[in-house]
Amino acid sequence: MTRPILVPILGDQLTRTLASLRGMTKADTVVLMMEVREEATYVKHHKQKLVLIFSAMRHFAEELRQAGWHVDYIALDDPENSGSFSGEVERAIQRHDPERIRIVESGEWRVREMIDDWPDAFDRDVEVLADDRFLCAIHEFADWAEDRDNLRMEAFYRDMRRRTGLLMEGDEPAGGQWNYDKQNRASPDDDMRAPPAPSFKPDTMTCEVIEMVEREFADHFGSLDRFRWPVTSDQAKSVLDAFITERLPDFGTYQDAMVCGEDDLFHSLLSTSINLGLLDPLECCERAAEAWREGDAPLNAVEGFVRQIIGWREYIRGMYWLQMPDLREANALKAERALPEFYWTGETDMRCLADCVRSTRDNAHAHHIQRLMVLGNFALIAGIRPQEVEDWFLVVYADAYEWVELPNVAAMALWADEGKLASKPYAASGNYINKMSDYCGQCAYSVSKKHGEGACSFNPLYWHFMDRHRERFENNPRISRVYATWDRMDADKRKAYLESAEAFLDSLKPAENGWARA
Repeated sequence: MTRPILVPILGDQLTRTLASLRGMTKADTVVLMMEVREEATYVKHHKQKLVLIFSAMRHFAEELRQAGWHVDYIALDDPENSGSFSGEVERAIQRHDPERIRIVESGEWRVREMIDDWPDAFDRDVEVLADDRFLCAIHEFADWAEDRDNLRMEAFYRDMRRRTGLLMEGDEPAGGQWNYDKQNRASPDDDMRAPPAPSFKPDTMTCEVIEMVEREFADHFGSLDRFRWPVTSDQAKSVLDAFITERLPDFGTYQDAMVCGEDDLFHSLLSTSINLGLLDPLECCERAAEAWREGDAPLNAVEGFVRQIIGWREYIRGMYWLQMPDLREANALKAERALPEFYWTGETDMRCLADCVRSTRDNAHAHHIQRLMVLGNFALIAGIRPQEVEDWFLVVYADAYEWVELPNVAAMALWADEGKLASKPYAASGNYINKMSDYCGQCAYSVSKKHGEGACSFNPLYWHFMDRHRERFENNPRISRVYATWDRMDADKRKAYLESAEAFLDSLKPAENGWARA
């Protein structure tokens, strides 16, 4: 009798055309899928994130069984569950005595290190395949980055446009421009409302997972009252359909806008499905490009969407592998303040922060400007310790895996990598938030007041940040003019800014230990 090949499929590899399944014979293959406590608790992931991944895994396993695959599925509450990937692979070897192990590379550094130990630990050949669901392989990005002084995303994005042919007219970009970002920054209109977000009533399988997560992870962050995420590829494709027809036309113009209580506006809500493997990222881009060709969406919207996927998503993954493992400990600005408690509770009179945390708690989601320019910006200018901010972002968002979360937070939001990714820190005062949102109008603090009692805290914190990092940034061509403005202020005004910032920072209550990591 032929010994089988063991094919472990991880929780973010839920793709029927996965490289490890292609070319395999169903009769000689055992697919191993594992819900393990170690992955659920290395940080205390949002309850919705856990339900999404476990439910999607169970639905995917059933699809594979219906297609004739032998699936060995280990549920979290299986009394024999060892709690780790390595432990479950070892038990599967005992059950099936496979000839070898065949797996697609992990998206995360720590899991890659775990897999690297398997040949010696299990005395089996382990075939690790490239994850070709990404358009740029890890080694290809490293080749692109080699010997470059500047690793900015725009150059990489143009190469990806040429490679894929998306929005290209021969050798030139459609419309004559590569990037329409300047047309994607409109402030929100009064009473702006977006189409209702697609949502899915939990089926029996998802309800069972919800019950398990509530029981097993009661102390984790977040609410399950509004769980709505697609857990199958068919559901995910219906979200894509809805985005293309209902949201894409306005997405580009208002992609940076924020409206209190409008948690998604015109954003796609596709990142969870793409990152799980339920949607093909290239197919999503091709659908958007088709909408432009058919006259159903403007070019600035379609280009902005395509840039997020084949540009930023691919680039950020490449930068993760290029900078690991050092990126996890990076702290170029020596930020050491503890994460404030309101990041978990939402209990703050700063309306922008309160609304972003509320949406995060309720939905396991906030769109990219809320993440970068409210939550990330505050952590940057307040000097919050990067590792605490990184853990928070990894916990709270349903689309967060370390490969995408860590460079976005450490390098983009916090400038912790000393500018390898971002040419300047994304620091902003309350003026930016006021321009791009309706948060400030009903806030307890006045955005027009620059310092002192009742002033928007972003205003003095911005100048405090710039002042304490002057030596590092005053010669940066993108922000050097800021220091000319600072120098023109009289000494009393500068002192008032700094004293206001310090008083506010002293008032912050740090989060209790244990929220993020078990």
